[in-house]
Amino acid sequence: MNDQKEKIIIIGSGAAGLTAAIYAARANLNPIVIEGIQPGGQLTITTDVENYPGYAEVVQGPWMMEQMRAQAINVGARIVSDIIVGVDFSKNIKKLTCDSNKIFQADTVIVATGAQARWLGLESEKQYNGKGVSACATCDGFFYRGKEVAVIGGGNTAVEEALYLSNICSKVTLIHRRDQLRSEKILQDRLFKKGNIDVIWNNIVSEIKGDSNGVNAIEIQSTISNNKKLLNVDGVFIAIGHDPSTKAFKGSLQMDDEGYIVANNPGTCFTNVDGVFAAGDCVDKIYRQAVTAAGMGCMAALDAEKWLQN
Repeated sequence: MNDQKEKIIIIGSGAAGLTAAIYAARANLNPIVIEGIQPGGQLTITTDVENYPGYAEVVQGPWMMEQMRAQAINVGARIVSDIIVGVDFSKNIKKLTCDSNKIFQADTVIVATGAQARWLGLESEKQYNGKGVSACATCDGFFYRGKEVAVIGGGNTAVEEALYLSNICSKVTLIHRRDQLRSEKILQDRLFKKGNIDVIWNNIVSEIKGDSNGVNAIEIQSTISNNKKLLNVDGVFIAIGHDPSTKAFKGSLQMDDEGYIVANNPGTCFTNVDGVFAAGDCVDKIYRQAVTAAGMGCMAALDAEKWLQN
């Protein structure tokens, strides 16, 4: 069977990938979007979205991504539910191998694979994953109505998770390894005003404890004195950042030491490989916003369209 040959293939279906698909479809490039491991990207595990232009009222992340997906399909994009496990970018025609063993060929490729949540790396974290340990307050917060939970982290994600959970849970304890938060000031102001959110500074989680019913406590350890203490909680939300989903492109695309794809020309979405473009959170580790990812998706599609014309 011959490999399926396309003008343009977009890898990833978050804000960057779907925006690229909308622009590519409207340019009559008949794009294929390979959805990847997390269809809809990070916004599918995000709660209230109030900073994306065009919505006067707060909208839900999963709903927003459903709309974006439907829009891409309506203008002519084709969606494929599969995962890219290997690429060959060494020739003019790019070769993509899927988890299903299907092989695509393309004149040009847009990589928009995003980033995945980072975990603490504890054995007990794995043991209780889905039984009291989560990286998604939107997905799982409902199960902790009226209960006490902990959020681990100090950036925007951690503070947003804590604020969301404070509307559902009786008490939220934010645990941060340093003595100040890294999140935006506006989010910190909201956090400190909440009566049912406590912050424990200069501590890490050393173990997650529980029984057959799930998590019932966490052991925290001071980063200053190494003293340990037990905190009774019903759930733990890990919010310590993300890792770019770029494993399939190692050795094929230029990356930095954290695995983020390097844009070849600042202000464009060109990679070091001719005909391959990258957009969204797999490139951008500074802003990591839906609107910047969508903007980069637009840029990548326009860059790819011009490249194909030339």
